[in-house]
Order: sequence, then C-alpha cells, then structure tokens
Amino acid sequence: MNGLRIILPALTGFTLCVLVVLPAATMARQIDLDAARGFIADHEANVRPLEVAAGLAWWNANVSGKKEDFKRKEEAQNRVDEALADPRKFAMLKPLKTAHANGGLREPLIARQIDLLYLQYLEKQVDPALLKQITAKANAVEESFNVFRAKVDGTEMPDSEVRKVLKESKNSARRRAVWEASKAVGSVVEGDLKALVKLRNAAAVKLGFKNFHALQLFLNEQDGDALLKLFDDLDALTREPFRAAKAEIDEKLAAAYGINPAALMPWHYHDPFFQESPAVFAASLDAPFKNADILDMCRRFYASIGLPIDDVLARSDLYEKKGKSPHAFCTDIDREGDVRVLGNIVPNEYWASTMLHELGHSVYSSKNIPRTMPYVLRAEAHILTTEGIAMMFQRFSKHRSFLEKMGLSVQDAKSFDETAAKVERNELLIFSRWCQVMLRFEKAMYENPEQDLNTLWWDLVEKYQMLKRPAGRSAPDYGSKVHIVSAPVYYHNYMMGQLFASQLHHAIARDVFKGADPRTVLYNGRPEVGKFLVEKVFAPGRTRDWDGLTMLATGERLTPKAFAEDFK
Repeated sequence: MNGLRIILPALTGFTLCVLVVLPAATMARQIDLDAARGFIADHEANVRPLEVAAGLAWWNANVSGKKEDFKRKEEAQNRVDEALADPRKFAMLKPLKTAHANGGLREPLIARQIDLLYLQYLEKQVDPALLKQITAKANAVEESFNVFRAKVDGTEMPDSEVRKVLKESKNSARRRAVWEASKAVGSVVEGDLKALVKLRNAAAVKLGFKNFHALQLFLNEQDGDALLKLFDDLDALTREPFRAAKAEIDEKLAAAYGINPAALMPWHYHDPFFQESPAVFAASLDAPFKNADILDMCRRFYASIGLPIDDVLARSDLYEKKGKSPHAFCTDIDREGDVRVLGNIVPNEYWASTMLHELGHSVYSSKNIPRTMPYVLRAEAHILTTEGIAMMFQRFSKHRSFLEKMGLSVQDAKSFDETAAKVERNELLIFSRWCQVMLRFEKAMYENPEQDLNTLWWDLVEKYQMLKRPAGRSAPDYGSKVHIVSAPVYYHNYMMGQLFASQLHHAIARDVFKGADPRTVLYNGRPEVGKFLVEKVFAPGRTRDWDGLTMLATGERLTPKAFAEDFK
C-alpha cells in the first residue's frame, strides 16, 4: 500500500498516528516533483558558478583580444561543457522530461525549467574530447576575427574606417581595395571554419540529428519546416518591393560614381555585406550625430521610459582600441544584474542605432526580470524576442521627432524626413533579403560542407540580394561574416526579431497609446511604455517559449502582417 504516515498531537496528550493513503499516481507525481526540484537545485549550485565565470572570461577576451584571455575563455567554457556533458546527470534528467511529457510535473515553473535544462544538457551529450575540440576551434576562429584588421597598401584599417570609405569614397578602385581587404579574414579562418563545421556536425549526428543546423533549431524550440515556410512567405512578400527599392538605389549610386547602373559591384554599396541601406538620398542621417553625445542621448531616453541604464554604462566598454572586438554586443554576466555592452562608438547614425539596439538588449535582461524568478528562467524568452526589443528601439535613430525630443538638431526637417522614411523602409527590405542569404547558406553548408561553399554563397547573394558576383573571384567571402563562426544558426532570429519588433510596436500603439497610428508613436518621456514592456515581455522571463511570449505581448502569433505594414 502506498501511503503517507502523519504524526499529529492529540488533544488528550497522547500521540495520534494517522495513515493517509494516497493514490499511486499522486505519489509518483510527488516523487517526480521532488526529484525535479533536487535536480534544479543541484544545477544551480554546480553549473551556475561555472556559467558566471565563463561569461566573465568571454567578456575579458573580447575586450582585450589577448591570447591569454582567449585561453582562459576556452578553459572556462570547457568547464561548463564538462558539467553539462555528465552522463549521470543526463540520465537523471531524461525520466523527468518523460514524466513531464506524460502529464507529470504539474507545477508549471518546475516543468518549464526541466524542459529548458533538458535542451541545455542534451547538446553536450557527446564525447568530452569532441566538445573540447569544438570549443578550441571556435575560440581560435573568434580570436582571428578579433585581431584581424583590413590592410590596404600596408596600412591597417579599423572596422570604422572600412565603413567610412565604403560610405564616402567615390573612387571605385579604392572602394574595391578596401572591400576586398575587409573580406580577407575569410581566407584567414577558412580552414578552421570548415573543420569546425565538420566537428559540429559530428556532435549533432551523435545526438541523433541530421546535422548541426537541425540540432540548433531543435534546441531553440523551432521547427525547420515552419521556418522555411515563413522565409518563403517573406521572400514572396519582399521580392518585388525590394527590386524596386534597389533599382532606385542603384540609379543614385551609379550617378555618384559616374558609372552605368549595370556596372555596379558589391563594393559600390555602403557596407561590406549590403545589409544596410546606402546613404544615397538628399539628407545625411549622420549630420545630427556629428557633435552629439550618443551615450548621453541613450541614457536620457531609456530613463525617460522608466528603464534607466546608468549601471550598464558604468560597466561597459564602448570605444575602439587595439585587439578589442570591432563589433558590438550586450551580455548578462550573472543573471543578477551585471549587464554590460561592448561597443566601438563613433559619432554617426550607425552607432546611434547600434547603441539604442544594444542597450535595448540590456533592459531586457536580469535588470528587469524579477530576481524572484528561478535562475534557469531568469533570461529572455528567446533569441528572437530580445533581438526584437533591440530592433524596435534602434529604429528611432531615423525619426526626426525622436531626435529633436532628445535635443539633437536637424537642419532641413523636410529633407531629413523624406530621406529617413526611405532609408528605414529600404533597410527593412534590404535586411530581410540579407537574412534569406544567411539562413539558406548555413542550412546548406551544414547539410553538405563538402560542396563549393564560395559558389553557394554567391549564388544566394545573386538570387536574394540581386548583387553581381565579381568575375573570377573564388575567395571564401562567406567566412568573413563573424556570425557564421561565433553565433551559428542564429541569423534567422534577427529577421524573426524584426517581425516581433513590428508586431510589438503595433501592440504598444494600440494598448498604450490607445489606438494611435504606429507611424507616429514615439516613446520619449512615456514611462508607461517601460511598464508595458516589463509586464508583458520582460517579467515572464523564460516561463513561456517565444510563441507563447508573442501571444502574451501582442495578442496574436508571430506573423509578417505588421512588418509588411511598416515597409509599405
């Protein structure tokens, strides 16, 4: 008989023993719940400190670029991997996952933590030696990116200088030289990257998946077929509007360079990958930022919506220096509020947009997710939801009314508005096409890493971005995109984040601004926007998957509808 013996004090002074008989199923559920709580507690006690140490090591390596810091980063990640790879722990976790699937674990927060821990441990259930190989190879490639600087005529150029030349130079030969120099990192990392792809695939196959791409989608609670359908729908939705927008851009670029539009090549666009809108319209979007204090602008803006970031800025590293990562990112070190941003600020619209973006990540973190939330759930719901928040905020760098409210001066309001509207619309279209390349390239690369990846890359660039491949070029240009190494099978989430950003902004216009036109809604000085975001997006943490969080925040599942309204 299954039962629970309870000892109660009796009124007459002697002990009364009552045998409460519980159904077997109830007892089993209680045992499962107790085991789940124990597993979660053990994870927090043993893995959490390792994750915090790895976060700090990762930060230090990206800030310094020093070999010894990258070595410490690799060692710290190996310790995390070793803990997660423990087969005894996974053997304890699997029946808890099964119990949840069979209707047990009826406490939602416990069940959700077990789901997420199962995915986290599953990824590491391969030979520890293989995990170390993957970490070492990824670390080596990432280090190569951090220390690489484009070199033209024997002179090294930081990333900001590369962007400046591509944005401003009218000399086609100079542009080509700088563009090709920026791509040279692909040749530096090509061998290690191909080896890394094979190692990642080997690990995925050992776990029962076709390849690493399929594994990553599973680990991120995404369905590959649904993802491709979404991107096919986006392709159909954006193809002709993009073609028309690009034709106008091409005409203006060609006139600026004194060439025929048919002669335009990838180096004639204003960034190395044509993922942003070239600055070809009447007004300069950089002009308002020439003498602006971008950090102060961001600080005052986020404070005005009730999401202050002073502590984040105090911990961050925000200007260029030798060896430091030339990119930008936000990281939550400990899920206890130690949130930091790495940047390389120069006074232009690109970096104003980037800082609004990264600081958007910072407010969607343990700064605003309740500390009462269990550690495992004290993070953003998904990659795409935090990217969506960041993208929603970054769009304001192109809104004159926003800039003027922040005290920045715009000289010719009409011209600025016309330019900004076109650039913002074009950026949505251009970025959607660029994301098509990244999604489809990574999928095909992991499905068949032995194919001619250079040809695959340019086939996709021609099809989706409508750029010409340089005649006779066979360099590994795909390898010059850092995300393929350091954030694999991630980029499609940027595009889904754009959809989330549009859908969430429309929900804010509807619910906070009482049905206002989303095109006119600004957040400056409106703390109720911050309150809405905290309640609807931040506070739930990871208690819901990305689909459930989207429903909670916007009232419907993720669709391209609001995004289409924004670019139209």
